[in-house]
Amino acid sequence: MATWKNLGLQDSASPLMEQLIFFHDHAMIVLIMITTFVGFMMSSTLFNTFINRFLLENQAIEVIWTTLPALILIFIALPSLQLLYLLDEVNTPKITLKTIGHQWYWSYEYSDFVQVEFDSYMIPSNDLQTNGFRLLDVDNRTILPMDTQIRVLISATDVIHSWTVPSLGVKADAVPGRLNQVSFLITRPGLFYGQCSEICGANHSFMPIVVESIPVDRFLDWISSSEE
Repeated sequence: MATWKNLGLQDSASPLMEQLIFFHDHAMIVLIMITTFVGFMMSSTLFNTFINRFLLENQAIEVIWTTLPALILIFIALPSLQLLYLLDEVNTPKITLKTIGHQWYWSYEYSDFVQVEFDSYMIPSNDLQTNGFRLLDVDNRTILPMDTQIRVLISATDVIHSWTVPSLGVKADAVPGRLNQVSFLITRPGLFYGQCSEICGANHSFMPIVVESIPVDRFLDWISSSEE
């Protein structure tokens, strides 16, 4: 999860987030190279008292500084398009989780094998345990198995919400009357925190998301006990 001194992206817990971090680093390298080159050219022009007459009215340079930015944009756009298609790929999910946003809490439903439903509310600060996280912990966590392709169907009952878990690289709007879906695979066990990322009313900041990743056998035990 993000802490007060964390200025970068959260550690990835899914292949999608790994690819998002790689693309972020790729784009940042290109931007740093462009900024360094432009800064060097500007400083050399400002502090140089001489004028190179071949830089003025030169057709070859005009062609270079028109085609080079276009090639750089293509160099950035190709991995970006590949990543967009990867984010939309469903990849034959093993488990489907239904998520519905309310003002101001989330409700979840597991209906592949058994009918398990529950609401997930934020734990108030005065009820929070010593090791809990303020404004982030919930009374019912979303339990999901690791190393399993998961599909999440997302909707809402009242206004637009947004189901977001940064460590998993997942962000999708919950729109009333519409069903959105995301797919991901969790690569390690742990707790992954998220929040509603669409301003949805007075208590928008009080509807967090907590995904708990556990091994498949423990997940099956949890499903069995929840059914009972």
